[in-house]
Amino acid sequence: MAVNSGEQSDIQNIRHKAEQAKAQLQQLSATLTSRDGAATVTVNASGALQQLSFGPRAQGIPLNQLAASVLATAQRAQAQAARQIAAVMAPVIGTDSDAMKFLEEQLPAPEVPDEQPPPEPPQFVFNDEQATPPVWPPVPPQPGRPAPPAQPRPPRPARPPVEDDGDDDFGSVLQRGW
Repeated sequence: MAVNSGEQSDIQNIRHKAEQAKAQLQQLSATLTSRDGAATVTVNASGALQQLSFGPRAQGIPLNQLAASVLATAQRAQAQAARQIAAVMAPVIGTDSDAMKFLEEQLPAPEVPDEQPPPEPPQFVFNDEQATPPVWPPVPPQPGRPAPPAQPRPPRPARPPVEDDGDDDFGSVLQRGW
């Protein structure tokens, strides 16, 4: 079966587009910063985490919130990388082709959760003698500065004396009829 010059040109054009797409996919990455500025992530074309860095805001965030921020940002970066893959492949396989539909099925955009707002500080119940609640979130000590002194606990009320008959440790309890 002979290939005419027009078909040969089309084949070379497709080959050239495929080589360009391959080079672009090898270099493809997505870098995003969390909405609060605490973390920046970079993922490659397959969505694998390539870099993670923390901004100055990361120091004042509880670790569970920082972890959630990193995960949400990585998922948003993975979705961005998937969109980039489809854009790179469109010239090679066409935007409305069965091949593009197949590719889009293989690269579903992951659910991209919104980054959660900071959690509410825990609610503490204080007795009447303690008027000031603890600081939330806890303030980490600054380098070169001593940690603030801990607040002293209020004294416990004295327990009433228990009569003991002296024969063993449980006599007074048993005599009470409990």
